[in-house]
Amino acid sequence: PRYSPDWASLDARPLPAWFDRAKVGVFVHWGVFSVPAWGSEWFWWHWQGQHDAAYERFVRRRFPPGTTYADFAPQFTAYDFQPRQWAQLFQQAGARYVVLTTKHHDGFTNWGSPVSWNWNSVDTGPHRDLVGELGEALRESNLRYGLYHSLMEWFNPLYLADKQSGFKTQSFVLKKTLPELYDLVLKYKPDLIWSDGDWEAPDSYWNSTSFLAWLYNDSPVKDTVVVNDRWGQGCSCHHGGFYNCADKYRPGTLPDHKWEMCSSLDRLSWGYRSNMNLTEVLDEMSMIEELVQTVSLGGNYLLNVGPTKEGVIAPIFQERLLALGRWLNTSGEAIYESQPWRVQMENTTDTVWYTSKGPVVFAIFLLWPRDGDLHLSSPIPSPGTRVTLLGYGGTLKWQKSPGKGMLITLPYMLPSPLPAQSGWAVKLEGVK
Repeated sequence: PRYSPDWASLDARPLPAWFDRAKVGVFVHWGVFSVPAWGSEWFWWHWQGQHDAAYERFVRRRFPPGTTYADFAPQFTAYDFQPRQWAQLFQQAGARYVVLTTKHHDGFTNWGSPVSWNWNSVDTGPHRDLVGELGEALRESNLRYGLYHSLMEWFNPLYLADKQSGFKTQSFVLKKTLPELYDLVLKYKPDLIWSDGDWEAPDSYWNSTSFLAWLYNDSPVKDTVVVNDRWGQGCSCHHGGFYNCADKYRPGTLPDHKWEMCSSLDRLSWGYRSNMNLTEVLDEMSMIEELVQTVSLGGNYLLNVGPTKEGVIAPIFQERLLALGRWLNTSGEAIYESQPWRVQMENTTDTVWYTSKGPVVFAIFLLWPRDGDLHLSSPIPSPGTRVTLLGYGGTLKWQKSPGKGMLITLPYMLPSPLPAQSGWAVKLEGVK
């Protein structure tokens, strides 16, 4: 069917199946904001939009008088950027897709955008097509490629003029936003478009529905591309492909629409910060917990890293990503391609979560029970019920609980002063 440029038609498009199956992605926030590497990727706005005193002081102390944001661009060198190493790391992290910032709200493009003269990664800074290079490496590694793109640009004169007119004019959209979106799709054929920067103006200003109708009907990725829900004021959680709703969104109960939770390893920022502290980095347990809760509730988990201006992913981020990958190596069967079960969370505790695949049910428990017995009240066992622990050979003994559900005897673990790694999954066959 051809889609018409209205939400009723566009929202009826079935979401390409690869996205729900993938479950795990890596988000990358990288750009000129990685040069000051302080505060967050909103550096320019806090500094010169809000005139935040802390940002003004930071620039005075660290940079020559009269420094402008544009002066940071040549220092965005990407000297150490090795796209194949990134792709390998993301693959080892268990990611099935990767979303790269092609342009944040500062308007700097990580490819040679024909409508961003001298404010792009080919004309200045790295003098490289970062979007293209990473895309090539990811595809070699069989990873899906998503492109983050901000519709707006804080200080673009065309955007400011449109804003002044109450968004009655569309010079910025017609001369900048749309040409770039079409260029990204035709040049890089992305699997996903992660739109952002939409909140100040309605979707009619952005021409979102006509762009999406072209994307779904006539673009080279019409059958495979997936988009999120940030296409204009009020679209979030209502229109588009999958829903983000808000950054770090957690629904609490099972939504009736496919969604994604985006989270960041640096709890305080999406872009790299040189003054980041270990206590501000998501620990392994929190990361596994976010992933498990998200997938149990039918979501995808998109975990963000901010590389340095040279293109290095900080060792602490690498360590966390590899830990995620190790966990998925053992327990990924309960995550990838799974579906929410009739119960998502054990009603007595938020430390046991369920997923399913056809008749098979997985119970993922975040804490190892003290007495070594896992009590599950939701599954109804049958005489033929079989229980295994992912990553552990052999079947486990179980019995019917006196109340309801089942009691599973877990393998003996050596006592340790440290809490064990977080999250284990038991596979239940023959339960209702």
